Amino acid sequence: MAIITEMASQRMVDRGATERRRASWLNRVGWLILIWAASVAALAVVALLFRGAMSLVGLTAG
Repeated sequence: MAIITEMASQRMVDRGATERRRASWLNRVGWLILIWAASVAALAVVALLFRGAMSLVGLTAG
C-alpha cells in the first residue's frame, strides 16, 4: 500500500513539474512575441518620422 501511495505522489510531483515547464515555455514565447511586436512598432514609428522629415524638405517617393 505504501508503494502505491508513494508512486501516486511521485506522479503528482512529476505532473506539477511538467505544468511549470509548460508555463515557463509559454511565458518565454509570450515575451518573445511581445518584444518582436514592440520592435516592429518602433521601426514603423521611425519610418514614419523619416517619411515626414523627407516630405518637409521636399523629397517625395515617386
